Amino acid sequence: MLYLIIALFAIAAIIGLTILKNWLTSAKTSRGVVYAHGTFAALALVLLLIHVLQNPAGHLRTSLALFIIAAIGGFYMFFRDLKGKFSLTWVAIIHALIAVSGFIVLLLTVI
Repeated sequence: MLYLIIALFAIAAIIGLTILKNWLTSAKTSRGVVYAHGTFAALALVLLLIHVLQNPAGHLRTSLALFIIAAIGGFYMFFRDLKGKFSLTWVAIIHALIAVSGFIVLLLTVI
């Protein structure tokens, strides 16, 4: 199951990089891309939570905590966008850095 989780987070990361690139260049990002990013990340997060509950290894809990923090930032940006308000660029960058940190911890735990 860990390989599936890694693959889902990797897909979410690739889509997230597309969103971030569009954001930084002021290009329009379709709702479908944003929803796909959230869907892949949320699915991976739920599967990681289930895995951690079944196998409570220390580093997987660290990865889970980082992904939960990143998800909170993602929800914040998503709901601001729904209200027609833009989030600050540093929020998006911090969201990405925390998610990448969680992904690296996850990879290092599996290796």
